[in-house]
Amino acid sequence: MSTAQSGTHRGTLALVTLVAAMGGFLFGYDTAVINGANQFLKSHFDLNEFQEGLAGASAILGCIPGAMFAGFISDRFGRRRVLFLSAVFYAASAFFSAIPFTFNQFLAARFLGGLGIGASSMVCPVYIAELAPAARRGRLGSLFQLGIVVGIFLTLLINAGIQGLGDEAWNTARGWRWMLGAEVVPALVLLTLLFFAPESPRWLIQAGREDEARRILHRVTGAAEADEEIASVQALLGQERGRFVELFEPRFRRPLLIAVALMAFSQFSGINAIMYYSTKIFMKAGVGVENAFTASAVVGLVNLLFTFVAIALVDKAGRRPLLLFGLTIQVFALGAVGLMFHAGMQGIALLLAIVVFIGAFAMALGPIPWIVSSEIFPTKLRGRAMSVATFTIWTSCYIVAQTFPMLNDSPRVGPAMTFGFYAACSLAGLLFVLWKLPETKGRSLEEIERSWLSR
Repeated sequence: MSTAQSGTHRGTLALVTLVAAMGGFLFGYDTAVINGANQFLKSHFDLNEFQEGLAGASAILGCIPGAMFAGFISDRFGRRRVLFLSAVFYAASAFFSAIPFTFNQFLAARFLGGLGIGASSMVCPVYIAELAPAARRGRLGSLFQLGIVVGIFLTLLINAGIQGLGDEAWNTARGWRWMLGAEVVPALVLLTLLFFAPESPRWLIQAGREDEARRILHRVTGAAEADEEIASVQALLGQERGRFVELFEPRFRRPLLIAVALMAFSQFSGINAIMYYSTKIFMKAGVGVENAFTASAVVGLVNLLFTFVAIALVDKAGRRPLLLFGLTIQVFALGAVGLMFHAGMQGIALLLAIVVFIGAFAMALGPIPWIVSSEIFPTKLRGRAMSVATFTIWTSCYIVAQTFPMLNDSPRVGPAMTFGFYAACSLAGLLFVLWKLPETKGRSLEEIERSWLSR
């Protein structure tokens, strides 16, 4: 490959990765922004515990249909067009959620953002998986998760900065509006990037647009590799019908089970209970409002730093070993959190246990379910299959976000039993990975597909 070709190759991959990472950033921003706003929303709209949970979960209610329908739309009209639609939803949601006069208007605006999160969370991992070389697919796919955690971390800092601009009365009246409205800026950045980004070549091949796919693959892999990849994709497309019911045939039951189970375990480990309600959790443990905001920022920083561990190791150590290691640490960390709440312990020990859990999650169960789910299905079914996977993750996420405030504040359950349940779910995830998950590092998407067909 010439120097010019190499530069084009790197530039195209960088643009594709940046688009996926920006989609992840918006996902993370929208996920975490409610963490800083919810206590002021509660005061502004005089919310009860159920409504507080609904405020935190309202975007997730949009994620569920967004994820469900994005797969079918992306298989029909392309990955890039779904990303355009997602960016529009993000921008509209940011604007309207900052100016509501009633709680119902706020819920509607957050639902609109949820449609964007659901669609982008489904299509971004697929988009990067279909363009990345096999040897770097895990690392580049992890950048979607990196975008998520950068979005979460910066949002926590932005929330803390806005919260510090005024007193509680100002934050209750206006501060939360600025927290939510600031999301317009990254949404417009994503829209701009998409004007220059290529479509997925694998989608173009299945749509019968081989010449366009070849031009894009020339820019990504070079001419010889492009022709070989096109031939490999076309050979398998003839064995796929592309119908949703095909997912439930015996040859694809195991990958479907793997995707659904990994997504569910990632949420029932309680990660978004912490991301949405870390301020509430630390206040429950006896920390003041300002210190709770600082502790939440520490959680976001650890989440960010340990995502780099995943990026460094996912294509070297592999998906399976990283998951086994991370889940083992999760079980002990979450168990320790539950025991400390049960014993009434407060302060640095509790924060440390939560930080250990966040680090373990960020290096394994955070990015790897997205990577694995995007690479284990055939081309014609990939969008629909990812819709099932993302429907699972957002349904699970909604259950966690909606129930956590009620469980945490319940005198019969409380934080001790709640985090004990999350530890038990992490243990179940560990056993599932040990039992069912094959290794996929370094294998092309077509090689992975052939492994299911050979069964």
